[in-house]
Amino acid sequence: MKRKLPLLIVMILGIGMIIQYFVPHPFSMEIYRIVLDWMIIIGAFYLVLGIGGVLIINYHKIKRRKENWWLSIITIVALFFVALVGIFNGVTSETLFMKIFLNIQLPMQAAIFSLLAFYITSAAFRSFRAKTAESTVLLIVAIIIMIGNIPLSRYVPGSSMFSEWILSVLNLAGQRGILLGVGLGMAATSIKIILGIERSYLGGGE
Repeated sequence: MKRKLPLLIVMILGIGMIIQYFVPHPFSMEIYRIVLDWMIIIGAFYLVLGIGGVLIINYHKIKRRKENWWLSIITIVALFFVALVGIFNGVTSETLFMKIFLNIQLPMQAAIFSLLAFYITSAAFRSFRAKTAESTVLLIVAIIIMIGNIPLSRYVPGSSMFSEWILSVLNLAGQRGILLGVGLGMAATSIKIILGIERSYLGGGE
């Protein structure tokens, strides 16, 4: 019963959501709104579980004095401090919470994303080596697109137009193919979950 009941609930809700999409009746739309409200409630519980996981992981790091364990202390203190500031002082534009967000969190995010640029450059350098015919084509197309998107393009006739054509025709066709494959994969997985074939979310097993 522990496994059959969740499978039955998933099947009923899955079929109900499919019917609601194709039958936009006021009753079905109201059911859909209620389901969305419940998703928000469940998401709030997931947030609690996430915070609990962060606290448990960092607590064990501090307890066992693992490498850089003092960073876990900063993480826990910052978590509670920002949460309390937001709860008691609000989150409007002039509050301490928003100042922390704008002056600490956003610059840290920008620094992390800027580090990704070096990894992307390194990966591009390794990928754009003309060892095969495919990599040669990739290298030529990448050079054309880069030239077409920098001020140098004004001195190279037709580079901007050719670069735009590659992005709007060849690249878009590839993206549509990928999205089509993703959509078919999602549909297949959803059908397997609704029919009870895919049960990994129950912990595996029969």
